[in-house]
Amino acid sequence: MDTFGISLQQASLDLTRYSERWKRNLVYDKSQRAYVRGKAFKPRFITPSAEDYLAQLRAVDQGLVSRDQSWISVFPSYGATPTPARGVAPETLRDVLAAIHAPAALEITYQSMSRPEPSARWIEPHALAFDGFRWHARAFCQNDRVFKDFLLSRIVEIGQQGPVTADPQADTEWHTEAVVEIGPHPDLSPTQCRAIEMDYGMAEGRAQIPVRRALLFYALKRLGLDTDPAARRPQDQQIVLLNSDRVDGAPSSAPVT
Repeated sequence: MDTFGISLQQASLDLTRYSERWKRNLVYDKSQRAYVRGKAFKPRFITPSAEDYLAQLRAVDQGLVSRDQSWISVFPSYGATPTPARGVAPETLRDVLAAIHAPAALEITYQSMSRPEPSARWIEPHALAFDGFRWHARAFCQNDRVFKDFLLSRIVEIGQQGPVTADPQADTEWHTEAVVEIGPHPDLSPTQCRAIEMDYGMAEGRAQIPVRRALLFYALKRLGLDTDPAARRPQDQQIVLLNSDRVDGAPSSAPVT
């Protein structure tokens, strides 16, 4: 009644009709004076997804969705490792989004790690990217004449707009998909391998993870596949890259550092 804003009479009618149509889904518990899920319950209106439920919990935990806005009715006790807040100024995001929509080039002052002081650049943003920790603007760099990633948090200042000079469709690494194929570390025991297969939803000892080639650098790093697997204990490394010959490492357009 609270969730759907309906009367007691309407709720009673809905439950009666539902139980008549799918008799084994609902069971009336006299001690609770309520309908409960039957042992043979099968969803009839949705396809259940553990990923959707856990994503909703994470969204509430991070403050992206309030409890009142969430479709979860009863929240379990839960927690998550903290993700450091990134200093993206709303004005920066606004101007980048406006340039993507226009489209337009932006004159920016950017602080890279390779230079002691911020430097001026002209970039043509056409997309946003998230590497699991930080937000980037995917853009054509007029200075270097290549497509690159620019961390939004490192854009110190945005100046004037200008005309674009490159077609976003020419960003082949953004529009091309790579497949990262992973499997359990070969030096793990059979039971340990089975545990890893369960963790990653592997079938026949492998799992395939599609990713834009432009984000391959970040995907390999986040999965711990950017280093030699022999450098860590199998119990720590846990997974290995099975198709390194086809993935060919990180893309040429690594992030601007």
